[in-house]
Amino acid sequence: MSPAHGGPTPGFLVWRLSTKWRVAVDRAVAPLGLTHAQYSLVASLYGMRRAGERPSQRRLADHTGLEPLYVSKLARSLEAAGLVRRARDPRDPRAMQLALTERGADVTRRAIEVVQELLERMLAPLGGLDADRTREFTRDLLSLLDAPLDPSTPAAP
Repeated sequence: MSPAHGGPTPGFLVWRLSTKWRVAVDRAVAPLGLTHAQYSLVASLYGMRRAGERPSQRRLADHTGLEPLYVSKLARSLEAAGLVRRARDPRDPRAMQLALTERGADVTRRAIEVVQELLERMLAPLGGLDADRTREFTRDLLSLLDAPLDPSTPAAP
């Protein structure tokens, strides 16, 4: 909270919204045997597969913004659950490629439907998923995600 403004700071609101979203997704996908982090991984894999890609764990980490070691841990747990298949990348034997199993694709499709409904509810105050305010909000979020936060990187003007 910012005493100078008498209300919450943008950073506080980003934190609150991200926490609210994470908790809501965790609860929504729990009946399917997933956590929010696992959902982020399998939904990304699902979308990448539809685009013809079979990503490495590193590529998936870059795509999701998760740490590579965390992606590795998630991938192993998803493999143990029979949702993901891990295999050595033929082009780079040090890298692991990830793919959804048939069961993983089925669970992911159902999870995407559940999370899509949740997203519609969250965006209803902006007019819904296809509203102009939502598109503007999405552009603002992309701008914030592109802003460097590394202390050694100068801020953009």
